[in-house]
Amino acid sequence: MKTKSLAFYLSSISILFLAILLSFTSTKTNYIKVQFLKSSLASQSGNFKKLLGFLYPNPTPAKTLRPNPTTMPSHCVLWMAPFLSGGGYSSEAWSYILALTQHIKDPKFRLCIEQHGDLESLEFWEGLPEDVRSLAIELHQTQCRMNETIVVCHSEPGAWHPPLFETLPCPPNGYNKGFRYVIGRTMFETDRVNTEHVKRCNRMDYVWVPTDFHLSTFVESGVNPSKIVKIVQPVDIEFFDPIKYDPLDLVSRGNMILGEKNTNLKLEKEFVFLSVFKWEYRKGWDVLLKSYLKEFSGSDEVALYLLTNPYHSDSNFGNRILEFVEYSDLRKPENGWASVYVIDSHIAQSDLPRMFKAANAFVLPSRGEGWGRPVVEAMSMSLPVITTNWSGPTEYLTEENSYPLPFDRMTQVMEGPFQGHLWAEPSVDKLQVLMRRVITNVEEAQARGKRAREDMIKRFSPSIVAKIVANQVQTILDRTI
Repeated sequence: MKTKSLAFYLSSISILFLAILLSFTSTKTNYIKVQFLKSSLASQSGNFKKLLGFLYPNPTPAKTLRPNPTTMPSHCVLWMAPFLSGGGYSSEAWSYILALTQHIKDPKFRLCIEQHGDLESLEFWEGLPEDVRSLAIELHQTQCRMNETIVVCHSEPGAWHPPLFETLPCPPNGYNKGFRYVIGRTMFETDRVNTEHVKRCNRMDYVWVPTDFHLSTFVESGVNPSKIVKIVQPVDIEFFDPIKYDPLDLVSRGNMILGEKNTNLKLEKEFVFLSVFKWEYRKGWDVLLKSYLKEFSGSDEVALYLLTNPYHSDSNFGNRILEFVEYSDLRKPENGWASVYVIDSHIAQSDLPRMFKAANAFVLPSRGEGWGRPVVEAMSMSLPVITTNWSGPTEYLTEENSYPLPFDRMTQVMEGPFQGHLWAEPSVDKLQVLMRRVITNVEEAQARGKRAREDMIKRFSPSIVAKIVANQVQTILDRTI
C-alpha cells in the first residue's frame, strides 16, 4: 500500500509539474498539450524527490530542507486539495491560500500546496491569472519537515487515507506517521454524514466545516464534537467587485435551447437571470426550468442563462432540457417559450466577474449546498440572489441581503452514495413569485444586492477569514510547543 500511495503521489506531482510547464507553451494546441501530458505520465523523474521533503525525515543534504530560523518560520502547513480541478473544493482551497498569502503579513508558518482529491483540468490551470499560477509554482516547491508540518486534507472524506478512489492519499503516508497534526476540511449537502465518512472524520485530529449547519449535522451523525471547528469560506471581494468590470457577452457564449431570437430586442433591454452549477439533480435545474417556464413567456423581455458542466454525465444539456420540457406538464405559451441559453464552454476564472456583471439576478434552487460558492460570488458582485434557504447558504442568507427561497418539504436522496439521506425540495410556486418580484421591484432588488456585497465584505472578506485560519493554526501549534 505504501508503494502504491507513493506512485499516486508522484503521478499527482507529475500532473502539476507538467501543467506548470505547459502553461509556458501557449502556442501549442490543446490537443498537443493533452497528448504530451498523457505520454509524459508514463515515466517519473528523480527531480520530483526534492519536492517530497516532508516524506523523508532525514534528507541529504539537510540544509536544502531546514529553514533558517532567523528568516522564516520552521512550522509548515501542507494544504492538499484539488487545486487543478476547477470544482467547488478547488475554488474554496484557492480562496484560503490567496487569503493567507495576501493578508497574513507576519505568518508563523510556511505554506505548501499539493494536488489531491479530484481530476486535473489544463483548461482551468490556463484560465488562472498569471500571478496565481506563479504563486502555485512557488508554494508547490516549499520544503517542509514532517514533524514540523500540519497537513490539511481539503476534500471529501472518501479521498482521505486510504482513498476510496484513485487519488494521492491524504495524509500521504497515513495517520500517526510523524506529521504534527492532520486536519480534514470538508462539508456535506444532505442532512447527515454517512457511517464510513464519520469514521474518517474521527481519525482526524480536527475537522474544519464551513457553517453552523455542518456543526450540528456532523455531531448528530456521530463525529466527535471536540474535533469540529467552524471555519467560514472567504470570497475575494476585491476580485469580485462590480465596479471593475464590463459585462461579458453572454449571447455569443450561449446556445439558445428554447425561445426565438428577436433581432429587434436589444440585449440591454432583457432581464438576465444567471445560474451556475454542475449538471446534477441536487442543483435543482428541474425546479429552475419549471418555475421559469411557467412564469415567463416569449412576450417577457427575459432570458435565463445556465452556465453548467458535466457531473458523471455527458454534456448534451440541450437535449436534456428539451426532453424535460416534453415529458413535463409544462405547456408552451401562446407567445412562445421564454429564452433559455446554455453555456457549456469553459469560462476562464479571470472572466467570472464579467459573467456575473452581465446578469441582473442570480438564481439557484439547490436541494442542498455545502457552501454555495457561486452564490457568494454573485452576492459580492451586488447581484440580487434567489437560492434555497437550507443547508450551507443559511450561514449568510437574510431577508435583507437576498431572496431566501422556501422549501416545501424534505425528500430522500434516491440514488448515489448518499441514498436515504434527506435534503430540501425547493418550492416551484414560490420560486416563480420571487423571480417575478425581482423583475418588477427593481429598486428593492438592487438594494438587496448592495446589502449582499456589504455583508460579504464584513463577514467573509479574505482579510477576515485569513485571520480566522491563521489563529486556528497558531492555536494548534501552541498546544504542541
